Amino acid sequence: MRIALLSPFYPYRGGIAQFSAMLYKTLEKENEVKAFSFSRLYPKILFPGKTQYVNEKDGAMVIPSERILDSIHPFSYQKTANAIEKFQPDVLIIAYWMSFFAPAYGFIACRLKNKTKIITLLHNAIPHEPRFFDKAFSKLLFDRTHGFLVLSDTVKNDILSLYPQAKYLLKPHPLYDHFGERMETTAARKQLGIDTEKKTLLFFGLIRDYKGLDLLIEAMSALDNTYQLVIAGESYGSFDKYQKQIDASPAKQRITVLNRYIDDNEVPVLFSASDVLVTPYRSATQSGVIPIAYHFEVPVLATDAGALRETIEPAGTGVICTPNAAAIAEGARELFTKGVPVFAANIREEKKNLSWDRFAQSLMDFAQEIG
Repeated sequence: MRIALLSPFYPYRGGIAQFSAMLYKTLEKENEVKAFSFSRLYPKILFPGKTQYVNEKDGAMVIPSERILDSIHPFSYQKTANAIEKFQPDVLIIAYWMSFFAPAYGFIACRLKNKTKIITLLHNAIPHEPRFFDKAFSKLLFDRTHGFLVLSDTVKNDILSLYPQAKYLLKPHPLYDHFGERMETTAARKQLGIDTEKKTLLFFGLIRDYKGLDLLIEAMSALDNTYQLVIAGESYGSFDKYQKQIDASPAKQRITVLNRYIDDNEVPVLFSASDVLVTPYRSATQSGVIPIAYHFEVPVLATDAGALRETIEPAGTGVICTPNAAAIAEGARELFTKGVPVFAANIREEKKNLSWDRFAQSLMDFAQEIG
């Protein structure tokens, strides 16, 4: 099968580019695949972080791609559609996560929908921080999509609320297993400069208001001196309010902050040093951070937001709590009382169900089924 993938790819950083790179590498084993990427993803004025690009030290997966689509330049929409049409794909897979890209994607899908099957890979159907134009913009793409690939029940429900007649495939987020092997825990903690004996909680990923980092910092005040927290990720917006909260916390000496984008080659150190990943989100769809934790066999303490319960509870890979500081603290105690090794053993079983090969095969079967 000839497959076109339209998504951010290297040198863009972040979870969408990583996901698409892993999908590309898996699909190309048995298909002819071509990647089409962005010449410009976000205008600088709209991007909240420090940079959109990986740096020379990052171990990001390099995928050969045609960097052609400019998100805000309509002329490039036609140019991209022409390039994809020239490739003559049987299937075009479009990575979608926010309505900002829907006009460009919708134009391309409109041009190609009568010549190729359009599958929209929905990381989010409705953005985490919605705007009034999201639904109207998203229809520009959704009305021209033959089928949707969703990663959680939450996103499935969102797309059906917007587009009740949608044909969809629900497949959980596969493992991010390209980071290498787990390190020895003590060595990893020494490398980070943290206590080698304390129970170690990790908050990992981009810091945004809906992710509830303030709840986790508050929860640390209720946890005794045997617990420590590592916060690792770049803040989209000012980190000052979190820093003030840390400075005022009785647990401030037990909180380590790495407020910057975490390169891929740093990921093994952070997860190997940690006993538990904490996702204290106020709202969520699915989480791209949890598959990293599973790869390193790190249990998860998650709030009951979006699809986090369905990701964790059936497999017994962690503890679910309500999104408030007291419940997060109690959830941490529960997890350690039950035993981190118990949850890690369950993760080892769950990993068998989350391979990229299984994911890609289901996607190809779905592509054959849709009209």
